[in-house]
Amino acid sequence: MLVVLALLALVQAQAFFTSTLPRSELQNKQAVLETSDGTIVLDLLADAAPTHVAHFITRVREGAYDGTTFHRVIANGIIMGGDPLTKDPTQSAKYGTGGLRTLRFEPNQETHTRGAVSAVLVPGDRDSGGSQFFICVSDQPALDGQYTVFARVAEGINVVQTISAAAADMTVPLERIEITRASIREKPAPVPEPFVGETVEELARYRAVIETSMGDITVELFPDRAPNHVRQFLRLAQSGVYDGTAFQRVAKGFVIQGGFLPTRRELLDERQQSYVRPLQPEFNDTPHDRGTLSMARGDDPASATSSFFIVLARTPGLDRQYTAFGRVVGGLDVVDRIEAVPVNGEAPVTRIEVTRVRVSAP
Repeated sequence: MLVVLALLALVQAQAFFTSTLPRSELQNKQAVLETSDGTIVLDLLADAAPTHVAHFITRVREGAYDGTTFHRVIANGIIMGGDPLTKDPTQSAKYGTGGLRTLRFEPNQETHTRGAVSAVLVPGDRDSGGSQFFICVSDQPALDGQYTVFARVAEGINVVQTISAAAADMTVPLERIEITRASIREKPAPVPEPFVGETVEELARYRAVIETSMGDITVELFPDRAPNHVRQFLRLAQSGVYDGTAFQRVAKGFVIQGGFLPTRRELLDERQQSYVRPLQPEFNDTPHDRGTLSMARGDDPASATSSFFIVLARTPGLDRQYTAFGRVVGGLDVVDRIEAVPVNGEAPVTRIEVTRVRVSAP
């Protein structure tokens, strides 16, 4: 959803912020916003917008954001916060007018993709930024070049999504959504990606249990034949990517298919999304027999990401056209029950939930 920002602002004397923080104090910093709906962590983009970042860090350390609210929400569009007036419920008529006109526009190459954080402006005045900010819940390309992007959501985009969907009168939340505390911290070292360093022999010891609303299906994996597919499947499973998805396709006598992310009940968080990558094909000699676990794809052989299928009967037409990377070793009766469900075309009439895919350690 594209949005156009507009504000009514009180006339204020213009006094631009000048940073006293050394450049070293701006680098590699994160802001942690503890809200009444959960925690949001922001990566501060000092190289792209040093003055905005310095201003934000200064205001956070002053406690300026503690007790403020997200005073405007557009479902799946943006959320807006940071107005110091929102600390006082009696000033609700003026929400959105405070804390502006202290920052000059800082043009940069950052774009308003999902998770971008930008300075709010008075309409028609690009040098009117200040304490107020907005976070993009979805891509907003119409805003590129008009507002200064100075941070990106590193953790908690689902919290941002939840806030955007709050009950509202037009765009004004019906209940206060507070930033209870804001703080600045050093950006932690990246967490090593799982299933990167294991050998083929170590990977082969893992099992995955697909827990469904119709019972559990246990699969063994073939890293000797499709190592990258096995690593990605294990990584997606362990990080919870498959939790809350569904078997969305039941082609009787052919396959049942799951792992299609649009079936997921909630959007992925940042870490989960980073693990969803196109896979180069690893076609191999494994026959697509009953119980074979294989990766679905589109017309492009390198388009597989998360969606997988379990073969219901010997299907030689799939051999060396799709990457087989495992097989069912427990729960074929569950596979049979899924195959037997009523369908509308190939879509199950009743949702077949994948509650989670559990990785069992070797």
